[in-house]
Amino acid sequence: MRFLVLLLLAIGLTSCGGGDASYEASAPSDLGGSYLHTWHDALTDVLVTDIVSPPVASRMYVYPHIAAYEVLASLAPDYLSLSDQLGFEVPETPEEAVDPELASVTAFVGVAEKLVFGPAPLQAQEAALREQMQNRLSRAVYERSLAYGEAVASAVNTYSESDNYAQTRTMPGYTTITEEPARWQPTPPDYQGGLEPNWNALRPFALTSADEFAPDPPTPFDTTPGSPFMEEVMQVYEAVNNATEEHLEIAKFWDCNPLVSSHDGHFVSFSKKITPGGHWMAIAGIAARKVEANAMRASEAYTLTALALADGFISCWDEKYRSVLTRPVTVINKHIDPTWAPILQTPAFPEYTSGHSVVSGAASTILTELFGEPFSFADSSEVEFGLPVRHFESFRHAADEAAISRLYGGIHYLPAIENGVAQGREVGQRVLETIHTRESTVLAQHETAADNE
Repeated sequence: MRFLVLLLLAIGLTSCGGGDASYEASAPSDLGGSYLHTWHDALTDVLVTDIVSPPVASRMYVYPHIAAYEVLASLAPDYLSLSDQLGFEVPETPEEAVDPELASVTAFVGVAEKLVFGPAPLQAQEAALREQMQNRLSRAVYERSLAYGEAVASAVNTYSESDNYAQTRTMPGYTTITEEPARWQPTPPDYQGGLEPNWNALRPFALTSADEFAPDPPTPFDTTPGSPFMEEVMQVYEAVNNATEEHLEIAKFWDCNPLVSSHDGHFVSFSKKITPGGHWMAIAGIAARKVEANAMRASEAYTLTALALADGFISCWDEKYRSVLTRPVTVINKHIDPTWAPILQTPAFPEYTSGHSVVSGAASTILTELFGEPFSFADSSEVEFGLPVRHFESFRHAADEAAISRLYGGIHYLPAIENGVAQGREVGQRVLETIHTRESTVLAQHETAADNE
């Protein structure tokens, strides 16, 4: 009887996490991508709640996705590590079984919690996942997966700490010089100071320097009636005054202003939205969901898109604070119509080039490479903010609409839009040329064709 009791106890311990001899770890290629979408969406919710600016949000997206990708790529033989390509060290992949979901989420949250202002929702969600995994996995696999995810997170955190972001927090802010009429100055209704004037000091990922794809200078400032510059001003003025319902819908759909203020006398209310980068990260998720991408392919899409967005903001902000061109509302109010107001609230940074145009060009270049063209999709990313679904035949179609929305909204001259898209596409192409997730990033033609059926 005593022997029987001991035998039953041993069997019970083994079945409750005492070993992993019978555990077969899933490969990332066999793991669905739905959990990555859940965690990406959770990060976006935190960024919206925290009211994170567009450039800073791009940084908060890219490092967590790099960490998750590194874990998954180390467990997928057909995918390449980014560590050597970007210049950071990662721990050796465990020889024994690791759960890719638990390890990648641990890495993702371990990086995100160091970057965001309010990590509590991510930490609570991770705690729930750990409890679930603890009941599902053997003790050895559970502990090994946590340890590996934490080690990768530590490596990526060390890498992120060397990108010069902390140093930019102590650099001088933008100085408003009202004596120079061509120079950007704070705009109504809030008259905020220039946002992130030192963003070009951050270390880029694929670019050799922040000014590698500097566009041609903007049209020379000249308020003489009929000058090329004033023709651009009048184009914005008339676009707003003659806006169609379709133009209004497009402008609002692509607004992507993380904090819009509404003024009614002394009463001020605020509404929160995703950033331009957040919108394109959502589109990457929509595309991955449409093709039912596995975890590895979904991570690849998120990570490459995030890299292009991060470098896009560095490139764009470099030009913004070089040309420091004044916004349309400033010129129109002073020289044409003092009561005129744009449809969209003018963001608090210089005009040239258009940030949304740059990052749209960059992100659409990545997604076109990954998913092919044409690639029709329904963009539902703004539904939770009260806006309808819009349909696009390709990522380029969406990028072109996002760019022209800045003219319809009254916040950019046309050269900032057109040159911004071209600048962004150069950034996106450089990411594809420099950073490789597979021996060939281009998907097989039959795979792309099957995705669009």
